[in-house]
Amino acid sequence: MLTLLGQNFIAGERSTDGEQRLKSLDASTGQPLPYDFFQATEAEVDRAALAAENAFVEYRQLSPARRAEFLDTIADEIDQLGEDFDAIVCQETALPAGRIQGERARTSGQMRLFANVLRRGDFLGARIDLALPDRTPLPRVDLRQYRIGVGPVAVFGASNFPLAFSTAGGDTAAALAAGCPVVFKAHSGHMATADQVGCAIIRAAERSGMPKGVFNMIFGSGVGEWLVKHPAIQAVGFTGSLGGGNALCKMAAARPQPIPVFAEMSSINPVVLLPDALSARGETVARDLAASVVMGCGQFCTNPGLVIGIKSPQFAQFLEHLQGQMTVQAPQTMLNAGGLRSYSKGLEHLHAHPGITHLAGSEQTGNQARPQLFKADVSLLLEGDELLQEEVFGPTTIVIEVADDHELKLALHSLRGQLTATLIGEPADLQQYQWLVPVLEQKVGRILVNGYPTGVEVCEAMVHGGPYPATSDSRGTSVGTLAIDRFLRPVCFQNYPDALLPAALQNSNPLKLKRLVNSEWSDAAIG
Repeated sequence: MLTLLGQNFIAGERSTDGEQRLKSLDASTGQPLPYDFFQATEAEVDRAALAAENAFVEYRQLSPARRAEFLDTIADEIDQLGEDFDAIVCQETALPAGRIQGERARTSGQMRLFANVLRRGDFLGARIDLALPDRTPLPRVDLRQYRIGVGPVAVFGASNFPLAFSTAGGDTAAALAAGCPVVFKAHSGHMATADQVGCAIIRAAERSGMPKGVFNMIFGSGVGEWLVKHPAIQAVGFTGSLGGGNALCKMAAARPQPIPVFAEMSSINPVVLLPDALSARGETVARDLAASVVMGCGQFCTNPGLVIGIKSPQFAQFLEHLQGQMTVQAPQTMLNAGGLRSYSKGLEHLHAHPGITHLAGSEQTGNQARPQLFKADVSLLLEGDELLQEEVFGPTTIVIEVADDHELKLALHSLRGQLTATLIGEPADLQQYQWLVPVLEQKVGRILVNGYPTGVEVCEAMVHGGPYPATSDSRGTSVGTLAIDRFLRPVCFQNYPDALLPAALQNSNPLKLKRLVNSEWSDAAIG
């Protein structure tokens, strides 16, 4: 069995100021696991934030290559976590071993992806306007711009991804790549997992010669407010509920120095079924859609929670197939008891609503989530009914039938911001309904065609964000290399001596990166 100290991580050391102990639970049984964790005190939160602030002075000035080495070493340490680690994650989350192994590979993979971004150098956004002393009527001075890390970042672990959106997840990877030390708030649902990943990051920091305080982690409830309000913290990364994200945004905005919160919060990810597709393969669509709804017990940010189709005999037949598919789906254990309570409450609200009809699924009882299918009257969406816009986090979805294309357009305009929208259609459908794309572009961060939104590729082009309430800031993404932009800010140098400029801006640039020089992108030095 692994030895877990359960202490907070501060400046490369373990800390236990307080006496209050926390227990991690077995997700399947609800019984306490044999690991104790120490509730962080306000003094420990303060020390963790100050440790990150002190580390920032040195860490942000390290070369991109040195930071890339650190990220690669974190990835190596995560890959080396053994079967006993996998067993702990399975106990805390009830996720199968295959899912854990895949998520661990994704976690180390995104660390290496950001290491490649650092070595490539384009994240610096170097822009150079050479002096034009002979320009008339006024000469131009020499101006050079690049981007630096904003400062220490507070990151909150997500419940549904104990690795990829957690301790060493995308927010942590992007912040560290940007040159920003991290203070991580461990999620209460998988503290043992966080402890072991935190140890891996610390080992990587020591092996790479990183400053103490480059990564810190605290356990406990009620610590988030202290962290977000701490003057050393300069940005926040969060994945969780709409209520939690809104609360953090308000705290951050009310500070004497407001800071940005990049929160991923709530999305029902509409799927639009186009007529020819239902005629050609309605039964297949029903099967694949049901599989997406129940994947991972519906605990994905991109779970398809709303299905929209145009009234027709083919749509009615599709709905019969979908009912059949959802009826035979097995119950599953959720990540934690709190998630199951929230899911049960969401189902109660749907059952009680007069405009919503239950189509499939057995009564929600016991300690597992049972898949459900509902149908809602389109008028609820058009009239702005809040319940229809709320995410029910679990294996359930709601179907809406619209009368015609006009009503479909109105329904889509009625939606709040989403992470994704999916179009299921044949080539003729996609041509005929091309008018949907501008509507969806205003509503979502990612548009899919003939796929299902569950499953997010970590790559250069991915966007995992969207208009509020999907995220608090739709200009960014929490997945993919663009995520680094959230933790960078521009700095401009005017008439600065070349030898004293940051390396990326010098005439004899030693870095291999693209720079915008007098409105032309170039790889070459400009001396």
